[in-house]
Amino acid sequence: MPPSKLDSLYRRMLITRFFEKGWGKPENLRRVFQFRKIISNRESCFKLVPRDYPVEITKKEIYSESTLVEGKFITPLELHLPGVVPKASKHAHFQLLIPNKWKSEKHKPVCIHLAGTGDHFFWRRRNFIAKPLLKDANIGSIILENPFYGVRKPDDQTRSNLHNVSDIFVMGGCLILECLVLLHWCERNGFGPLGVTGLSMGGHMASLAATNWPKPLVLVPCLSWSTASAVFTTGVMSQSINWDMLETQYFSDGQFRERLSKMVTIIDDAFSAGQSFIKNFNQSLHELKEDISDTRKIQELKNNTCGDKYEMQANCSQNDSSIFLSQSLKNTKVDTDNLTLKLKDDMAPKVAIETEPPSPKASTSTLTNLMKFILPLSAQNKSDKIDITKTNWWEREALQFMRGMMDECTHLKNFSVPFDTSLIIAVCAKDDAYVPREGCSSLEDIWPGAEVRYLDAGHVSAYVLHQKLFRSCIIEAFDRAKKIYGNDVGENLKCDMTYQQLLQQYNKSI
Repeated sequence: MPPSKLDSLYRRMLITRFFEKGWGKPENLRRVFQFRKIISNRESCFKLVPRDYPVEITKKEIYSESTLVEGKFITPLELHLPGVVPKASKHAHFQLLIPNKWKSEKHKPVCIHLAGTGDHFFWRRRNFIAKPLLKDANIGSIILENPFYGVRKPDDQTRSNLHNVSDIFVMGGCLILECLVLLHWCERNGFGPLGVTGLSMGGHMASLAATNWPKPLVLVPCLSWSTASAVFTTGVMSQSINWDMLETQYFSDGQFRERLSKMVTIIDDAFSAGQSFIKNFNQSLHELKEDISDTRKIQELKNNTCGDKYEMQANCSQNDSSIFLSQSLKNTKVDTDNLTLKLKDDMAPKVAIETEPPSPKASTSTLTNLMKFILPLSAQNKSDKIDITKTNWWEREALQFMRGMMDECTHLKNFSVPFDTSLIIAVCAKDDAYVPREGCSSLEDIWPGAEVRYLDAGHVSAYVLHQKLFRSCIIEAFDRAKKIYGNDVGENLKCDMTYQQLLQQYNKSI
């Protein structure tokens, strides 16, 4: 179905602009890319957060039916990557909402709620999700403030406008480790079963966090998908990115192009091409026969026109047998100071040597029918997302770098599979223009056993109209956990390092 027009209209109404200061410091990006390889593996990531990691309770309010607790702790990412986290975001802040009386002392379910884009402070998640869950299902909630949001927002940041691309990766790294701290803290306080959820960006962050807990964990990601790359390159959010700044910085600082671009990998290009080819194999085979026939005709034409020395230099290189050059040998001529070279065959078309790039229209006409079936739609339609009339190759390369960065740090294929995928219920919008699914790996393929449900809605309409459905999926997933697991059973993973040892290591590094 076509992307939601409401999503596009809503995005245009917002004045939020992302990444106004560029990619971020190259050294910070390098450290983040290297650290991703550690936190994407459950065994190595789990050992980064000691079980005795301290959490400070700063406030406690008791109401007639519930208790609201506020707390904070130092984000573990600051201890492992000193200097990457902004000063304002170094302390994680959260609220815990639990019932005054549990239905069973052996069953105290608690779910961590992560924030979507623009969800600052606690009130929205507390009133729309946490309180109804408490009332309807006796499920407690932990509402975690995102880095760069609310009380953790840097002073020079306006609203949700992240200054650098690297900020989104720092946010993700913080939330992954902070969720481990909170899950440990919940276990120490006798809570369980445990879960994590979120909407939009919060849903994807919840998915990343859930991959590193070595025990059964409820996961309900809403309005998210397998990677953030499509969100920032083909979704409506791409319209809010300062591409001019990113392109200029990418080519002005050699570290991005020469060093950092080699540290990232685009995940879904080959995967999508293969899937599309198989899906359209019969038609592709027919197109292939036509292309082979066309190629033979082109080759014959080349053999007839390659006798002239100038023509061989211009169009008949021995290394150039591409089937995309059907137009390059027609209706062309060499024109240097009005000099025209005729071919041996008077009836043959003239050959032109042109230094200007082909027009978009010509490029489209030379794309074979076969490639239209093989290439992902995102690859065919890139010109629709970013204006490439200025410096075509510049913007394409910067765009590919963005895709590679996002896939490297956010694609679920790069992370461990959650401990029990039967406890996962993902909710997606069919017409989501914020989180495109075309050309991306599906959650069912990455996480066999996970359940994905689709809403007949766009991103914005689903967020506004289907909060009750999101809550019902959370309740259902916790009921599953209760039926399957009497007590938590997990891998025998332990963090041998205590918090004091981690602190000593941090003090030595700064």
